[in-house]
Amino acid sequence: VMAGDRRATAGNLIVSKDTQKVVKINDYLVTSGTGMASDIDMLQKIIKAELKLKPLRSKIRPTIKEAANLIAMIAYKNIRQFSSIPFIAGTLVAGMNEDGTADLYTVEPAGTVAKVEDYDANFSSGMPFILGLLERQYKKDLTIKEGVQLAIEAIKSSTQRDSGSGNAIDVFTITKQGIQHVIKQKIEADFK
Repeated sequence: VMAGDRRATAGNLIVSKDTQKVVKINDYLVTSGTGMASDIDMLQKIIKAELKLKPLRSKIRPTIKEAANLIAMIAYKNIRQFSSIPFIAGTLVAGMNEDGTADLYTVEPAGTVAKVEDYDANFSSGMPFILGLLERQYKKDLTIKEGVQLAIEAIKSSTQRDSGSGNAIDVFTITKQGIQHVIKQKIEADFK
């Protein structure tokens, strides 16, 4: 299960209330990004293109680990090149390998890749709130339905205290049956 909110900010300014941060790259891979929107968009375009080219070149579909390492290589290369505007994008990469195993990797903005065995919030501004909730409520062997509900609660917990999070929630499931966008809902203010 992978989830994200839809608020994009520039400092204290909300620049978009409808930026989809979790994106289906292809039939077996989904990513979510945090950081500079332009860097995230470019990473997603490059990874989508490269993952189409790899099977054409080698006749082998890339693994989720290979996709995560490709993103890491791009991040590492871009952060090491001189620029007045630094590359800043953290990425979660999840999907199903051809052998039926699922993998989740976190790629930090400087290019380090780490396999995630339970849960993560990458380097988002809402990370402290999300991880605080997940540390208390995550259990091994959650059902997909329970995972979706926990993801919704995690995103809601960040939107209550983090000004960089909010407006809507997207939740994707990654199973042997494919990648599904199961939740797409606005966060409405509830005044009583």
